[in-house]
Amino acid sequence: MKRVAVVVFPGSNCDAETLAAARAAGSDAYFVWHRDTDLRQADVVILPGGFSYGDYLRSGAIARFSAVMGAVAEHAYAGGAVLGICNGFQILCEAGLLPGALMRNARLRFLSRPVWVRVEQTDTPFTSLYEKGEVLEIPVAHGDGRYVVDPRTAAELEATDRVVLRYVRENPNGSTNEIAGVTNAGRNVVGIMPHPERRDAPALGGQDGARVFHSMEARHATQHAVDVRAVDDRHLRV
Repeated sequence: MKRVAVVVFPGSNCDAETLAAARAAGSDAYFVWHRDTDLRQADVVILPGGFSYGDYLRSGAIARFSAVMGAVAEHAYAGGAVLGICNGFQILCEAGLLPGALMRNARLRFLSRPVWVRVEQTDTPFTSLYEKGEVLEIPVAHGDGRYVVDPRTAAELEATDRVVLRYVRENPNGSTNEIAGVTNAGRNVVGIMPHPERRDAPALGGQDGARVFHSMEARHATQHAVDVRAVDDRHLRV
């Protein structure tokens, strides 16, 4: 049983659903407040969706300076599994734990509806129970979900198989290369815009997101020593 820390920021609004989804998958999930600085008991850290600090300045820009983020970075650099969902993805990019940035949707409107994404990589702690090429229906809910990177970084992400999820049938927000989720070089930090916790039970309209949480239990997601340079994406440009 993995111990899963769900970080709560002021403005988080998907923390309870994320905690419930992790527990439903068999994890020992618990909340961690943004002022906490000790994640040594956690095997997995999840930054949930929401509007941390009201999305002032830009999404994730203030949360990135929360006290807990130092511990999140230490956990990631030690090889611990980290998942950022929607606003959590934005925070990971702002913190330099993932490359790129999440910008205003191309149509300049908040988007809240199911989308289709294709699983591109299954060798992460959060996608190991999916099949490569599998198409999933999972909701998104964001106004700043357009993933952008410069051409060199986009080429590097594609060449090193670090695109985890990709929009299919349509590109709902104008993301570079239809990217819906990426991982770091160490493949232990993952950020995704879709909300898997909103598709983890039949009562929620489907279970396509449930295996994100079951993968945490099925795969070795505990901390292990890695080369810090392998997981540090700060050399990549936005």
